Amino acid sequence: MITKWNTQAAQIIDGIETAMFPKILSNALSNIVEFDFTVIFGYMGKARPLALYDDFPPDRRRMHVDEYQEGPYLLDPFFLAASGKVDAGVWRMSEIAPDRFYQGEYYRSYYAQTGLAEEVGLLVDVHASLTIVVSMMRKTRKFSKVEMKTLNTVWPVIDAACRRHWRDEAIHMPAVENSIERAFRKVGEGVLTPREREVVELTLRGHSADALGNLLGISSGTVRIHRKNIYAKLRISSQGELFSAFISAIAETSQGVAP
Repeated sequence: MITKWNTQAAQIIDGIETAMFPKILSNALSNIVEFDFTVIFGYMGKARPLALYDDFPPDRRRMHVDEYQEGPYLLDPFFLAASGKVDAGVWRMSEIAPDRFYQGEYYRSYYAQTGLAEEVGLLVDVHASLTIVVSMMRKTRKFSKVEMKTLNTVWPVIDAACRRHWRDEAIHMPAVENSIERAFRKVGEGVLTPREREVVELTLRGHSADALGNLLGISSGTVRIHRKNIYAKLRISSQGELFSAFISAIAETSQGVAP
């Protein structure tokens, strides 16, 4: 493995600051740990992610990149991790996801449709305004402990190379960030209280009543009362309808804002 990785590492270093760097990086990783797809996003606050590289076929690219950038990314565990709540490094999605993520509406309505068995992300803090996530996706099986150990072994080289390559990437927040904030407020605007809107956001991201209560400093019973009131005020009866309202709000508030 050491001999193979030395060759791959040399190719990565040679590729820094060239247009081929992302592809070289993906090929290098796939030569030491097998996976089916790679996608690299750059996250800048709550702004629309930068699509830096992917090797998806057209149908999968629509789902994983085009549709993702339209709003679902706001509920993605890797997006949340990139906001600074998780240290840079190698992470399974299951390690950083909220406690009820796999029962949440984002997972059921969007992520489950990808058919992936597992996704592992390399989180690279490039500078204060930008975090890069290099995602490796598998369709049929999870990454083994040995494979995760291998990725952690090569992590320092990946981290340094990515920080060097993308150090001059956009360092300002695009105007679309404001539209995202407006979208979260738009769900129940004029109807829900500020606390209820917090409950909506955290519920959509996959937090259970217990976890949400801990985050907000209230009891899980109070959270459930808030959810009941939210559904009544919005005249909906399920988290699926709440998710749909959020996606609609994203589309409405993003109109006329440059990506």
